Amino acid sequence: LLSEGGTNKKQKSNSSIHPPREAGPKAPLPPMCSEPARVRDAFKYVNTAVSLLVFVIGILGNVALLKIISVNKSMRSGPNILIASLALGDLVHIVIDIPINTYRLIAEDWPFGLVMCKLVPFVQKTSVGITVLSLCALSVDRYRAVVSWNRIKGLGVSAWTALEIALIWVISLVLAVPEVLGFDMITMDYKGRHLRICLLHPMQSSPFMQLYKSVKDWWLFGFYFCMPLLWTAVFYTLMTRKMLRKNSEALTDHTKQRREVAKTVFCLVIVFALCWLPLYLSRLLKKTIYDHEDPNRCQLLSVFLILDYFGINMASLNSCINPIALYIVSKRFKKSFKACLCSWRLPLQAVRRDEAQSVLKSRMHDQATENPHQSLDSQDHTSST
Repeated sequence: LLSEGGTNKKQKSNSSIHPPREAGPKAPLPPMCSEPARVRDAFKYVNTAVSLLVFVIGILGNVALLKIISVNKSMRSGPNILIASLALGDLVHIVIDIPINTYRLIAEDWPFGLVMCKLVPFVQKTSVGITVLSLCALSVDRYRAVVSWNRIKGLGVSAWTALEIALIWVISLVLAVPEVLGFDMITMDYKGRHLRICLLHPMQSSPFMQLYKSVKDWWLFGFYFCMPLLWTAVFYTLMTRKMLRKNSEALTDHTKQRREVAKTVFCLVIVFALCWLPLYLSRLLKKTIYDHEDPNRCQLLSVFLILDYFGINMASLNSCINPIALYIVSKRFKKSFKACLCSWRLPLQAVRRDEAQSVLKSRMHDQATENPHQSLDSQDHTSST
C-alpha cells in the first residue's frame, strides 16, 4: 500500500535479490489513493485491540491447555498430544509475531532489522503449517480409532504420535523456508518520512523464488486451506459410513467417547475454516480483480483493504480460539480447564490440607473409639478437596 503512489526506493538489504532496474521512459503512474490511508488509520485501533485480546487470551488458553495435557496422565492420548503440538505452534506465533506485527501497523516502520524481517514470516508460516498438518493428522487418527487399524496400533500410540509430531514440525519448517529467502528490507520516502519496510521483495533473483512469488497466494489457499478441509471431509465421510454400519446396541462408553473426540476435532476444523476464509478470499479477489494501473481503482482498493484487515484479525483469532472451542465442545477439557483455573489457589489449599490432615490424624489417634466412620469420611472429604 505504501508503494501505491510510486514512491522512490532508496536501498536494499538482501544481496541475493536484484535491485529494481532503471530502464527507459516509464508510463505515468495513476494518482495516489487517499481513501486507503484513512481505512488503514481507522483499522490501526481495531487491529491493536484485537491483537491485545488475542495475545492475552491466547497465552492463557494455550498455556493452560499445555499444562492440562502435560500434568494429567489421563489426558495424554494420541489426539490430545497432537492438540498440544497445535497449541505450542499457536503459542510461538502469539509470542513472536503478534506484538511485532501490531507495532509495524501502528508505526508504519520496521526497526527490528533484517533477521527479524525474515524470522517473523517464517514463524507465521510454520505455525499455520503446524495447525494444518495437525488437523489432518487428527482426522486420520479419528478414522483410525473407528476402524481399529491394527497395523498402526502395533507401533504403539506414543511412538506413532511422536513420529506424527516430528513429521508435522519438520514439514512445516521446510515449507516456510521460502519466506526466509524471499523477504527483505527496503527503505522508502513516503510523505516526507524515511521508512524501513519488510516485505516479500518484488525483485527475486532465483527462478524458484520468482515462481513462488507469482503463485504464492494460490499455493497458500490450496495447501494451507483447501487441503485440510478436503482431507477432513474424506476421512470423516469414511468414518461416518463405518460408524453408521454399527448397531445402536454396540455403542459402548468407549465408542461414545471416541465420537466426542471426533466431534471435537471436527469443531476445530470448522473454526479453522471460518477464521482463515476471509483472508484467503480477500487476497485471491485482489489478485484476480484488482488492477493497480486503473485510475478508478481507489474505491475497490478501499474495499479490499477492509476485507484484508478483517481477514488478518480473523486469522489471528484462530491462534487463541482453539482452547475456547475445546472448552465448549469437550466435557473432559471443560472439567480440566476448570480444575486448571482453580489451581491458582493450590499452594494455599495444600497448606490447609496438610494442617487439616495433621489435626485429623491427631484426633484419630486420641479418639480412636469415637465415631471412627465419621473420622474416615472427614478424611476422605478433606483429601478430595
